This record gives sequence, C-alpha cells and structure tokens, in this order.
Amino acid sequence: MDKTKDLFTSRFGLVAATVGMAVGAGNIWRFPRLAGQYGGTFILPWILFLFIWSIPLLIVEFSIGKKTRSGTIGSFYKINPRYTWMGWFVGFCTTAILFYYSVVCGWSLKYFLLSLSGKIFEIDHQQFWFQFTHFKWESLIYHFISIFLGVFIIYRGIVHGIEKFSKIVVPALFVLLAIAALRAITLPDARLGIEYFFKIEPEKLLDHRIWIDALSQSAWSTGAGWGLLLTYAIYARNQENIIGNSFLTGIGNNLASVLAGLAIIPTVFALTPDVSAAKEILGSGNQGLAFIALPDLFSLMPWGRFFVTVFFLALFFAAMSSLVSMIELATRILIDFGLQRKKAVLWIGSVTFVLGAPSALFLDFFNNQDWVWGLGLLLSGLFFIIVVNKIGVETFLKDWLQFPRRNSFLSVTAKILFRFLMPLQFIVMIGWWFFQSVQWNPKTWWQPLRTYSLGTTILQWAAVLVIGILSVRWFTNLLNKKRNEEISKDEII
Repeated sequence: MDKTKDLFTSRFGLVAATVGMAVGAGNIWRFPRLAGQYGGTFILPWILFLFIWSIPLLIVEFSIGKKTRSGTIGSFYKINPRYTWMGWFVGFCTTAILFYYSVVCGWSLKYFLLSLSGKIFEIDHQQFWFQFTHFKWESLIYHFISIFLGVFIIYRGIVHGIEKFSKIVVPALFVLLAIAALRAITLPDARLGIEYFFKIEPEKLLDHRIWIDALSQSAWSTGAGWGLLLTYAIYARNQENIIGNSFLTGIGNNLASVLAGLAIIPTVFALTPDVSAAKEILGSGNQGLAFIALPDLFSLMPWGRFFVTVFFLALFFAAMSSLVSMIELATRILIDFGLQRKKAVLWIGSVTFVLGAPSALFLDFFNNQDWVWGLGLLLSGLFFIIVVNKIGVETFLKDWLQFPRRNSFLSVTAKILFRFLMPLQFIVMIGWWFFQSVQWNPKTWWQPLRTYSLGTTILQWAAVLVIGILSVRWFTNLLNKKRNEEISKDEII
C-alpha cells in the first residue's frame, strides 16, 4: 500500500520538477563549451548517449522510486538488504555535490543582481571573479541565501513547495533561454556561430575524445544515476507513465542545452574578431566562460544589460531547480529513517551550510569536490546497472517497469544495454578520466591532497564506501524499526 500522501497533483507538475532537476548549470556553461570545442559533430554522439545511457538509467530510477516509495538508501534496502551500501554511496555522492552546488547557485545569484543593477559593466571581470572566489566572505553569504531558498521550498512539501516552484521556474527558464537564443542568432555575423554549432564534420567522429566528452556530458547533465529522479518518483501518482516521463525528462534536458548553445555560441562568434578568438573564449573553462568571458561580450552588445540579466537569471533558475532536487534527496533519506520533513530539511540545510562553506571560501576545495564527486556519479550509475542485472532484466521489465506485455525485441534490447553496452560505457568513461588524471599529474597522480589527482578520488571514494559497508547493519536496524512502526499503525487503524 502506498504510504506517501504528498504526491504531485498533475503530470505537468511532475515533469516540470524532473526537467528542472535535470537542467542545471552544466547545461548552460559546460554544454556550450564542449559544443564550441568540437562543433556540430559533438551533437551526434551526445544525442546517441541520451538513448543508450541516460534515458535507460532515468527509467530505472523512476521505476525504483515509484515502486519502493523510499529514498536512495531505503530503496536499495528494499530491493535487497545486501545492496544498502550502494544506496548509501548514491545518496552521499549527490549530497556531497549539494554541498558545493549551493555555491554555484550563490555565484549565479550574485551575478544576476550585478546585471540587474548595471554594475556588471563597471567592473574588471577577471579581477572581480578572482576576488569574489578567493578573498571575500560575500561568496559565503550567497551560499547561505541559496540554501535558505532551497530549504524554504522543501519545507513546504511536494505540492506547495517543489511542484509550485517548478511550475513557475522551469517554464520561465525555457522562456529566458529562448529569448537569449533569439537575440544571439539575430546578431550581425551570428551566422558563423550558427553554422559552426550545427556543422557536422565526419572526420571528427574518429577522435575518441569527442565520444568520451559526449557520454560524460549526457551522464552528468541529465542527472541519470544521481538518485534524483528516484526521489521525485516517490511522489508520482500510480497512473504516471514511467517510460514517457523519463523520455520527457531526458529530451527536455537536451532541449535546454541546445537553447543554451544557441544563446552563447553565436554571441561569441558575432562579438569576437575571428574564429580562433571565438574558440579560445569557448574553451576558457566553465567558470571562466560564464563569469568572465560572457559578461565582457555582453557589454559589446546592443541592449547588453538586458540580455546579460536574462542570461544570469536563467543560470540562477537552472542551478536553483537542480539544488532543490538535491536537498529533497538528502531530506528524503532522513524521512525514511523516521524524521519529520520539517525537522529533516532544517538538519540538511544546516549541514549543507557548514560543509559547503570551504567550497564557498576556497576555489581549490570547490574544484576538488567537483572533480571527486562528479566522477563519483559514474559509480552511482554503475550501481543502478548492477541492481537491474541482479534483479534480472526480464523480471525488471515485468515487475518493476510494469511493461504491459511480453516483447521479445524489448527484452533483447534491454539485455544488450544492461548486460553489455552500459557496463562497457562505464568502463570506458571511468578509465578515460582516470587516465586523464594520471596524464595531468604524471609524477604526483597518487597524492591525495592534489586538486585533480587520482589519489584524492580513490581515497575519498574508499572512505565513503567503507563507512557505508560498515554501517549496513545500523541502516538496516533503523529501516526495520521504521517499517515495524508503520505496520503497527496500520494494525491499530
């Protein structure tokens, strides 16, 4: 029997929330950077991996959340108590991202306010960004404001908090991106950027890096394997279609990325002197592109103040909608252990402020956490793949996905995906990023105190995994106690 009372009241509310979960800062600053690096050729493998990595994982998450009505730890426990530690890692990994992602929200809010006031064109962007992220406590204040807003939304619950917020913010986000894209493609000389963005050069498909970056972008951007869609699916009505909603989430995410690409790439090409200069700007890194290069370019544009404000408001909305889903994921885990929602979210908000403070104050610490737990999401995705194979692909299709009839083509396709193709994609992705880490630091790759070393990744992952494995019995006892209390209440009723 479904014990969850606070459910999304409409499909639009659910889809708005799940698309908002998927669309984040990576759509607006990472996708245009990669598309700018490779050109339109990048879009082909990026779309392919949406269908052979991201959407299958989203379907798995949605089905698990809807069936178990529990967060990451509780759902893996209900599948099999021996898998509880996997749910712990998935939940911790995304929560660790929450600790620094709130800092990104704060950055985007700060720059939106700078744009709104017009002060953004009165500062040296390179110098201001360095001071803002290295010396000023102001970053910590905006970190707190972002957490406060997210906690307030979750505190109000699913219907009055997440659903109401998503119904307003997510459509507004797409409108803002469309406005920015429309302005960009109508700039003089924007044609060069549009052609570059969509031009396919088949020879580039022979470069393995474009495939790795496309797979990584799809995996990280859609939120597949994060446990976020699993969490929102807890509150889905019984009649909600698992496959349809998962496809809408993935496709909505990619649509937002394309709009962001159209808003940024033609703008860069139109306002820079030559193609090489445009490519250099697009390759200036996520933070450098969004907070240094683009404000400089917007200052050269007619109505620049208006459009830079639109850009940073869109960035803030995208970051905030993802932040809300991360806070809900962590809150739901505590709810599963017996805490009331309001008390749980206050705990999560307080812990996020404290543990996120180092990322707000020290950019190197921020970059380290982004590196470690961004890669950790690949391991989280692998755990969902393992669970499907442990359950059995055909059993999963029938009992978990509730596919209405036997379909041999679907069964064979799903087996190929989950038994071979998706594990292979994980091995290639994780192997490439580990190889890159060693190449960046050939003599010090093993050192755990370096920002981007393989050593720091392995050490932090190992610590979390060991804690999870050692805590399985404690998790199990708490979840058993909660379940027994629910059974007792039902008997009394």
